[in-house]
Amino acid sequence: MNTTTPPALDVENIKARQKATWEDGDYAGFARFMEPGAIEILNSWNISDNITLLDIGCGSGQTAIPAARKGARVTGIDIADNLIKHARQRALEENLDINFDVGDAEALPYADNSYDTVISMIGAMFAPRPDRVASELARVTKPGGQLFMANWTAGSMPGQMFKCVGSVTPPPAGLTPPILWGDEDTVLQRLGENFTNIKLTRRLYPQWHYPFNTSELVKLFRTHFGPVKRAFDSVEGSQHRELHDQLEQIYINNSEIRGDATTITNGEYLEVIATRR
Repeated sequence: MNTTTPPALDVENIKARQKATWEDGDYAGFARFMEPGAIEILNSWNISDNITLLDIGCGSGQTAIPAARKGARVTGIDIADNLIKHARQRALEENLDINFDVGDAEALPYADNSYDTVISMIGAMFAPRPDRVASELARVTKPGGQLFMANWTAGSMPGQMFKCVGSVTPPPAGLTPPILWGDEDTVLQRLGENFTNIKLTRRLYPQWHYPFNTSELVKLFRTHFGPVKRAFDSVEGSQHRELHDQLEQIYINNSEIRGDATTITNGEYLEVIATRR
């Protein structure tokens, strides 16, 4: 019988690596293509005005800023310094009073029961210890408050893309796959103790349009999107073309292509709506 103990995760190193990855490239520029869909999802959640709202993994503000426009008192947090800097500048330009913090979904710097509503759109799912994330989601949400998440599923285009780049830049051994936040049974297990009325629905990310073909889409991800950029930076020669072709095929298989001018990408996510006990 094999009694070998799996190696302990070097969590601080993992987080430093994740931080560097998301700060690489230009995610703020990349996110502008996803922001119309993010706003549509946010609107579908029918979040009340004049509530306290925490946006975890807020990126460059693509959901925090629209929520503040609607009247919510918003705090946003993200691991990437440059994205928080960008979000602060956007809020300043729109004269919106939003608190943006650099921080960690596993150790939120906020008091217990601080927020009426907590949201995370493709954000908290990437933290390396999901049990701690689930605990923090519960801790900062007021009793009776609402949690809303959108998490990529394993079979989605992003799920396939992360699997592809993971074959080039493998995650640390023993790391829980982020994509499990897109699995219904896993989410119920993680949230069931502290949340009730958990509603899980698979949906397609809306309005995900690019004004160019799939080859240019690879170029966009390679240039702007940290995880893909890091994968290309780690290979040489013919491996560049191989990785390009693999990613382009994933985009082709998951998109409606209209000539050379438009690529409409399909991305399945798991919508999570729950109430704090």
